Amino acid sequence: MSNRNGLLDLEKHFAFYGAYHSNHVNIIIHTLFVWPNVFATLLFLYSTQPFLDRSQLGFIEALTFDGVLRLDIGFILTVGVASQLLCWTGQFLGHGLFEKRAPALLDNLVQAFLMGPYFVLLEVMQSGFGYEPYPGFKARVDCKIENDIKEWREEKQKKKKLT
Repeated sequence: MSNRNGLLDLEKHFAFYGAYHSNHVNIIIHTLFVWPNVFATLLFLYSTQPFLDRSQLGFIEALTFDGVLRLDIGFILTVGVASQLLCWTGQFLGHGLFEKRAPALLDNLVQAFLMGPYFVLLEVMQSGFGYEPYPGFKARVDCKIENDIKEWREEKQKKKKLT
């Protein structure tokens, strides 16, 4: 059922990101901090000059509650910077203290930024409501995650023996 064409292989992308998030404390940290980072980024985008005609930014403006959220630029930047600092610090500490593995963004920056918010959303929907994009998705992704973690640990052991 999944699309196996690389770029659109949802299982592959979720497994990549999931392999970097297997510790339960780190998962909770990311669940709490990934989406605030997304919204803080949208606040920054909201406060900059548009690179497209404003009529083309309707979706982004809707996400930032345009028309409702008419805040002063200084407040937006202060809240955005504080949110980014808190959330990024929390996520890096989660990786260093609990996961014991560098974040996914160090191996694939674009994929980590694009997949992270959706991974967290799907994890919440799966654990809270039992949602799967299609039957067997979670089992296949979990299997790939286990294999990726096993390969990473084996590679780590090889490097350790060489030093």
